[in-house]
Amino acid sequence: MAAHDVATRVQVYLTDPRVIAALNREARTANIPLSQAAGRVISKGLARSLPADPEDRLLQLDRALRDHMRSTARDVQIIQELLIEVARAFFLRLPDAVTDQDPVARAAVDRRIERLLDDTAARLIAGSRSQRQQVQDEPRSFQSGGE
Repeated sequence: MAAHDVATRVQVYLTDPRVIAALNREARTANIPLSQAAGRVISKGLARSLPADPEDRLLQLDRALRDHMRSTARDVQIIQELLIEVARAFFLRLPDAVTDQDPVARAAVDRRIERLLDDTAARLIAGSRSQRQQVQDEPRSFQSGGE
């Protein structure tokens, strides 16, 4: 047996139930004895840079969320730029009128805009409901054959 293969016995008392549960989970997942799982966890903790576990679901979700946030931010920026271009083209071709300063005309425009926003919100909500209903109506692969 080489010098670095010598096993050292260390007795550790754990009082935190979360640490105990995590250590038991680590041992069960790796299918190794609890003492080896503790040694593995300690060596990971002492390492300068912890290697990422390729099976780490939380890390995968975090990366997916970060990618989604980047693409969503890019999409929103594109939509904003398109909206500004449409508004610029609209205002370039629309002459100013005396009625633009009329409070009654402004109130009518505001009312139309509010109605447009309300109708749009109602369509979005109805669309999400119909999508949820479609998902609920789809057969599940995990349902038992008797259902």
